[in-house]
Amino acid sequence: MHHIISIKELEVEDINRLLDKARLIQEKGFKRRTLEGKLVALLFFEPSTRTRMSFSAALSRLGGDVITVDSVEGSSISKGETLADTIRVVSSYVDAIVLRHPKEGAARLAANFSTVPVINAGDGAGQHPSQTLLDLYTIRENMPLDNIDVGLLGDLRYGRTSHSLSYALSNYNVRIHTIAPKSLEMPAVIIEEMAERGVELIQHDSLADVINELDVLYVTRIQRERFPDSASYARVAHSYRITPEVLKDVKDNLILMHPLPRAGEIDPAVDKLPYAKYFRQAENGVPVRMAMLEEVML
Repeated sequence: MHHIISIKELEVEDINRLLDKARLIQEKGFKRRTLEGKLVALLFFEPSTRTRMSFSAALSRLGGDVITVDSVEGSSISKGETLADTIRVVSSYVDAIVLRHPKEGAARLAANFSTVPVINAGDGAGQHPSQTLLDLYTIRENMPLDNIDVGLLGDLRYGRTSHSLSYALSNYNVRIHTIAPKSLEMPAVIIEEMAERGVELIQHDSLADVINELDVLYVTRIQRERFPDSASYARVAHSYRITPEVLKDVKDNLILMHPLPRAGEIDPAVDKLPYAKYFRQAENGVPVRMAMLEEVML
């Protein structure tokens, strides 16, 4: 049985194979019915629009069906049932489980108790491998995944997408630049692991210091829901905002990415600029998740 829990557990050959399969699926116009008769449970115990809907769309395009839980309140967890028991029961109904959960490590726990493959659709501040694969896919649509400078801007402490993307990029020859408000810097353990993996990771105090060197600028929102109180959030909210003026002297080939939703950190006036790739990035979620669903069930 094959789970996809962390991008760290995928070899670069696995990543490239999934990206190649996603490209083939997209090029052929999603004409594929490889999972007819398969049933997948989407267990989303944390709010999500793009991830949940793109997994649902991906399975439908492959001929399968989904059953869903989209909140703790809508499940027996609200009655005191453990996640382990929920997974034991649900895995007896379906052919695979896609899990999103607010607690880091939840997907790993689910994999330990599931009798069917589990895909991690985001666990707290931990990992988000499907987002990372579509991020890589979007970069690769625009440039090779080698010899590039990637800037990570925003909440790098709690931002699981930035964590996952850093580990994935460590498989390639890239330089990573981190730019974060005070208290939201990349966790030291990830910086140490990047060094052990031979990745050149450079920390900056200001986006202006590095933006003209970047091939990719990956922006994330400051996540209100990760803060212990509103005062802590207020101290760092609105620390940065990408506007056309900010982008006036960047490289011609720069691509601007964001896992969405955005909450004011990218001016809508940027949407019409050629750098803006975040809506294409979201669109790429369907073929990438189709490739992942085939990977664990075929």
